Amino acid sequence: MTEKKISFKVLRYKPGAIDPPRYDTFQVTVGDRTTVLDVLEDVRVEQDSTLMYRHSCHHACCGTCAYKINGQEGLGCVTNVLELGTAEVVVEPMDGLSRIVDLVVDMTDFYRDFSPDWTYIRDSEWYPEAATPPEVDHYVRFENCIECGACVSACPVTAAGDFYMGPAALAAVNRELSKGNGNKSFLLDLAGSERGVWQCHSAFECSEVCPSDVNPAGLIMELRRRLIMQKVKSLFGMK
Repeated sequence: MTEKKISFKVLRYKPGAIDPPRYDTFQVTVGDRTTVLDVLEDVRVEQDSTLMYRHSCHHACCGTCAYKINGQEGLGCVTNVLELGTAEVVVEPMDGLSRIVDLVVDMTDFYRDFSPDWTYIRDSEWYPEAATPPEVDHYVRFENCIECGACVSACPVTAAGDFYMGPAALAAVNRELSKGNGNKSFLLDLAGSERGVWQCHSAFECSEVCPSDVNPAGLIMELRRRLIMQKVKSLFGMK
């Protein structure tokens, strides 16, 4: 088993504190399977019990342990430390969301444009020809998005202000349209609003960092095509 000493540099922030945000560096020993979340937990237990961060499932299903790791968004629970290939690992809270304490961010703005009426279940595309029990019409599964917020943090537009819905919400709009749920006109109007798809700079950073292959940038481009087709049909009186 490989073991290596690594410096872990963590951005610290305490609300109401006199001291400004700072980086604290911790010396840790990691092995072949050590993840960033493993290190944070070891640091909190063995070196600094005041370190604050979020975590839950430990296997990339809940999205709560999303941080900026060496400058790029990722899930701490599945980011292998040695595979980063650096002697120093820098862990910071995500961008584009208000900071609460240390690595913990406020997800309120992330959910602002999500409707409680939108569903999180979709038809499964993995087994289209699989036989189902007599009482089941077809297989279903959860949506890919684990609501980690990495796409919002990586998006250069959301970093500039709150005038953009953001990649996660717009991807959800497209998925809801694809299911044929709700008011199609309302969803398209939402996508085409002043906070919608036309604010996107097509940087594709959101898709690059998504840990669940949602491809929000691709879904935003698809929304643009939907809106263009709606405009064309309207101009030529097509249905």
